[in-house]
Amino acid sequence: MRKKEMIAMLLAGGQGSRLGVLTSKVAKPAVAFGGKYRIIDFPLSNCINSGIDTVGVLTQYQPLRLNSHIGIGIPWDLDRNFGGVTILPPYEKSGNSEWYTGTANAIYQNLDYMETFHPDYVLILSGDHIYKMDYEVMLDFHKQNGAECTIAVMPVPIDEAKRFGIVITDENSKITDFEEKPENPRSNLASMGIYIFNWKTLKEALIARSDQPNLDFGKHVIPYCHEKGAPMYAYEFNGYWKDVGTLNSYWEANMELIDIVPEFNLYEEYWKIYTKSEILPPQYIAPEGVIERSIIGEGSEIYGKVYNSVIGCGVTIGKDSVVRDSIIMNNTVIGSGCELNKAIIAENVQVGEGVKMGVGEEAENDIAPHIYNSGIVTIGEKSTIPKGITIGKNTVVFGETAAEDYEGGTLASGKSLIKAGDEQ
Repeated sequence: MRKKEMIAMLLAGGQGSRLGVLTSKVAKPAVAFGGKYRIIDFPLSNCINSGIDTVGVLTQYQPLRLNSHIGIGIPWDLDRNFGGVTILPPYEKSGNSEWYTGTANAIYQNLDYMETFHPDYVLILSGDHIYKMDYEVMLDFHKQNGAECTIAVMPVPIDEAKRFGIVITDENSKITDFEEKPENPRSNLASMGIYIFNWKTLKEALIARSDQPNLDFGKHVIPYCHEKGAPMYAYEFNGYWKDVGTLNSYWEANMELIDIVPEFNLYEEYWKIYTKSEILPPQYIAPEGVIERSIIGEGSEIYGKVYNSVIGCGVTIGKDSVVRDSIIMNNTVIGSGCELNKAIIAENVQVGEGVKMGVGEEAENDIAPHIYNSGIVTIGEKSTIPKGITIGKNTVVFGETAAEDYEGGTLASGKSLIKAGDEQ
């Protein structure tokens, strides 16, 4: 019988609705990051760097781009005859067909896949966090303590603790209690949504709780294991870890890459981040082009000035344009004479000449102030912005727009112009 000691199950079906129009046509793990990568590259690279060569990727929402990015897993050395990477969408069963309704339900629906490998341990991961972590060290910790379930945790400020699942431990890191988003947290150790289970323990818990609607690890599976008295331990992680679930945290995480001494280093030789790369020519910087403290993707052409920004692959920035504190994703064209301040521009966007973004005073967004805030201008993929337009702060544009869509050639701060996809 062929078997694997540990396999990984990577949850990548999330919509990421708090990223607004960035995820209207693409799953959150497939969103571009750091000029070259997609968010899912980080957990996938962690797996192969940790010696895990069997990964099931559970997809659901807008999976097309994610599927084509992962393919058969060649960039991560996950094209294996036995194991490797497998895309696991929801599928029709003989009795009924259903979508994945919760994190643990998605895992439950793939018990047969996991059974194929007769694993001793199963690693559960989220596909939408930016971090580097050696899962092998976590597995050693799990074995040493004779745990049946180990939860990766990290200390968070106590006033933020209520946003997370919180674990309470004794002096030996054994978990004595678990609280999902408590009002008055008793500890600051937040669950990172990374779990190692003994296969038998996981299988039993999933089957026992399978009739729970929206079956979830934090709400159902972990409490079940706890009630059963299974030995559970907290593995404390103190490295860089970022949930890029909001536009502001996504913007911050990108900006942290270009700090003088970046907290998160993409350039470490021993822990490479792998990705599917297009075959592109080198970037070109024109004689009049200026770049300061920025990441520029390959195949980009810079004729203007770029300060403190992350520019993706195949981007063109026209002559006399100035880009500051912005993220511009792959294959976007910025016309000449533009001025961009604190903008996030998705892939394949066309910006006409003389466009100004991020100008004026801040105002609350009119359709989704909980999404579009922090003074950021957000432009959805494949959008077009006609020449000479001025766009304020906390704004969003999505779709092909014409000059007549802008009152007096301006989209005032806090206004939204959505001409494609869903309302947000």
